[in-house]
Parts: sequence; structure tokens; C-alpha cells
Amino acid sequence: MILYNVTVNIEHSVADEWLDWMQEVHIPAVMGTGYFMSNQICRLINEIDNGGTTFAVQYHCRNIEDLEEYQREHAPELDAKHFKRYEGKHVTFSSMLEIVAKDVERKNQ
Repeated sequence: MILYNVTVNIEHSVADEWLDWMQEVHIPAVMGTGYFMSNQICRLINEIDNGGTTFAVQYHCRNIEDLEEYQREHAPELDAKHFKRYEGKHVTFSSMLEIVAKDVERKNQ
């Protein structure tokens, strides 16, 4: 399984509106493409005050081929809407991670 992580630092002045828009518009559009099985939004707890709030928007997909097809076929349009709406008010970067273990627990010794 692949985790597609999009980290966004968004200005404090629009952070609440951004979070609402992500939950009501953007993430449903991403999920509507059919490439992802689940998603979550995380807020960075221990960040330095830089005028913004940092979020990690995470999507789980079955394999790298699905993610690459999503990036070719759908991401340019969806990303453009995000960048246009919040132009000059955010910094974004993405990463792709392969999940190699999940829900690992320590065995009793």
C-alpha cells in the first residue's frame, strides 16, 4: 500500500476556512477519482510560529501505479484549483511512502 502525503503550511488568517474547504470540496473531489481507499488530515502539533499552520493531508492507495495515474490524469486540475484559491498563502510539498508495516505491536518478552 502507498501513502500519498501532502504537507501544507497555510497562513493563520485562512487556516480555518482552508480546513473547511479541504473537507467539503477538495478531499471529496480527490476521493471521487476512485484512486484512494481512505484519507486523513493531521495538524502538526510542535511547530515553530512562522505565521502559518501546518497540516499533513494523507491518502492511502493500493499501489504506485494507481498513484501515478492519479497524478497524471487528475492532480494537475485539482492542484491548480487549490493553488489559485490560496495563492500566496501557502507552501506545499508532497511525498510518496510505501507502507511496509502497519499496527505493529511489541511482543511480550
